Amino acid sequence: MLDSDRPDRLRAIVKRGSDIVVAVVMLTCLAPVFLLIAIAISLDSRGPVLFRQRRVGRDGREFTMLKFRSMSADATPDAHRSYINALAKGAPPAAGAARGLLKLTRDGRITRVGAILRKTSLDECPQLFNVLAGTMSIVGPRPALAYELELYRPEHFARFSVRPGITGLWQVCGRNRLDFYEMLDLDVEYAGRYGFARDAGLILRTPWAVVRAHTA
Repeated sequence: MLDSDRPDRLRAIVKRGSDIVVAVVMLTCLAPVFLLIAIAISLDSRGPVLFRQRRVGRDGREFTMLKFRSMSADATPDAHRSYINALAKGAPPAAGAARGLLKLTRDGRITRVGAILRKTSLDECPQLFNVLAGTMSIVGPRPALAYELELYRPEHFARFSVRPGITGLWQVCGRNRLDFYEMLDLDVEYAGRYGFARDAGLILRTPWAVVRAHTA
């Protein structure tokens, strides 16, 4: 191995180790919350507690991302796909995007419990299992949907050099004020400059970013 490769390899090892530690601690602490959420989802609407969706991760490999189900079981992705296409063409964020650029909240497909989960970002907590499995990181680019890649510019594929994250640079730097390509630019920036200190700072800033997105 070349000496120049050693810092990157060490940085990746530290990141993976910290991911495992944080995920185990959070899953242990949140276990009672997970149980309550599962009961609430089951009582609110028919369908599975968990929502599974194929996403594109590191090196362009697809994986199954987990979330708490926040929509009706028969919901289709058509509305979201149309929304992403419109944003990529320069359309302003719709009223239903108050929580963030790429997640519609005022959407008829969303259940009553799902609206609360999305507003608090609790719907994303099962992604901690993805972190343990090695398909995601605590901090990283947003997990991409395959149809979004058709809209990428060549430089944006650099974001796939690292694992996607539960939180990331774009979430804390204007999650409901960025356009589609600004978000991708931040993902590329993070992929080239990630590190333990930066990840820790982004994790600490995430709760305030969630609150700010709903009070701005």
